[in-house]
Amino acid sequence: MQNEARDVVLLHGWGSGASVWNALRGRLLGLRVSAPDLPGYGSSPLCTPCTAEILANAVARSAPRRCDVVGWSLGGLVALAWALSAPDQVRRLALIATTPSFLQRSGWPEGMAEDTFAGFETAVANDPAGALQRFALLQSQDDVQAKAVTRELRNLPTPGATALAAGLGVLRSTDLRSRLHAVRAPTLVLQGERDRVVPAAAGERLSRLLPSAHYCTIRGAAHAPFLSDPAAVAAALQAHFDA
Repeated sequence: MQNEARDVVLLHGWGSGASVWNALRGRLLGLRVSAPDLPGYGSSPLCTPCTAEILANAVARSAPRRCDVVGWSLGGLVALAWALSAPDQVRRLALIATTPSFLQRSGWPEGMAEDTFAGFETAVANDPAGALQRFALLQSQDDVQAKAVTRELRNLPTPGATALAAGLGVLRSTDLRSRLHAVRAPTLVLQGERDRVVPAAAGERLSRLLPSAHYCTIRGAAHAPFLSDPAAVAAALQAHFDA
């Protein structure tokens, strides 16, 4: 049982793919780390329909029977859905730059405004590659390592337009706020203090809504703190998983 509990699964965000974890995974010592491509990325076929729950089920089928799960942004939503649907499989949870509702909704001002999100959907539909390049800039904006983070994000393999649109559909439709009370896994909510995509206020509020959560801020980091300061993120994850 001890060996099974040392498995860690990393779930990437929208537009990135599994290789986004390369800088972090080698720093997670004493852990068996896997980083699958979400459906629609790499060689993983896109699932239809595409929801956070269906993505979670697809990942869970090939994951260890008992594991810790790290999710970033869209991957964080999938990780939350996974913890809710398979509480006996997900031992501990770490959510990086994650919000239970990506869009602003009643009672959730921490989300993205509808017109801003709709404009981004249009940009992705018209020019997927260009939208990804601009999104890399937004993710690294104000980061103390902005140039390096932008370079890392822009060098990632580009997913197809269908996968990008499907992922935006998940971000638009998912609202897990009413189900957070049922998450049994002890959770680390980790946030870059300068995040312009998922504001720190969203992560902080998420941590308060979860039954067993600890909130951690990575100073000077924006939306991809594990690229900006992989050592600090690895240390926080290691401490959480070893607890």
